[in-house]
Amino acid sequence: MAMQEFYIRNESDTEARGPFTVEQLRSLIDSDQVTPATLYFDATTEEWKTVESDADLKGALFPEKRKLTVRAYPEREEVLNKKKPGAAPITVTDILAAAEGRTADTKGKQDPVDAMARAAGIGRWAAILALLLAAAGEMIPSADLIVAMDFGKIALNAVVILGALDLLLAVLLGLGTVSIYPFVRFRAALGLGFVGFLFWMQGQNFYVAVLGAACLGLYLCTALVDMLAVAIAAILGVGGFGFLAWQLLS
Repeated sequence: MAMQEFYIRNESDTEARGPFTVEQLRSLIDSDQVTPATLYFDATTEEWKTVESDADLKGALFPEKRKLTVRAYPEREEVLNKKKPGAAPITVTDILAAAEGRTADTKGKQDPVDAMARAAGIGRWAAILALLLAAAGEMIPSADLIVAMDFGKIALNAVVILGALDLLLAVLLGLGTVSIYPFVRFRAALGLGFVGFLFWMQGQNFYVAVLGAACLGLYLCTALVDMLAVAIAAILGVGGFGFLAWQLLS
């Protein structure tokens, strides 16, 4: 039927139009030029018939649209919002506590993404505190040069320059610039190599070990997102640089 051609006319027309293919007839439907009452010439019977009288032609031009039905599902015996007898009303505080994993039902089911974000935040603040302690231990012993603004001697004092770098990194991390984490990790390795060498040259191997633990903690504070691991790294970084600063300032 797709290749068959038809002549059509309306009941009031005196002249026929065509020939049209089925596809062309479909395009005429949109402009109401073809309706189920439109006459077409049946070459087999040599008679004019209505489109609706030919089941095949009507089906090709006016296919029946499937009716959408809503499937009925049996009612569940227990629904989520079913109120238990004697249960207290749910408040906004309860909802927030559940979302944060602080209720009996949700304890231990905290979103892993939130937990990692919280651990990363703690690691950032631990790194800031470790850098500030390191800067204090490196710069305060040479405070007279800094106050006098003796840039010539300051330029020759590598420890003071390292302290200024630590202070700058701490400020940037405090502003939330976590994109400098690679520089903080490089500083941790640089500090261990440079300051550790100075301690080693003076035979202070204990301080070399403390510095190694502090630099390792600083490095891991910017690389870990597990709460326990970040806590251990924070203790190493903050505790190590705090101990060294106390020793250098005492």
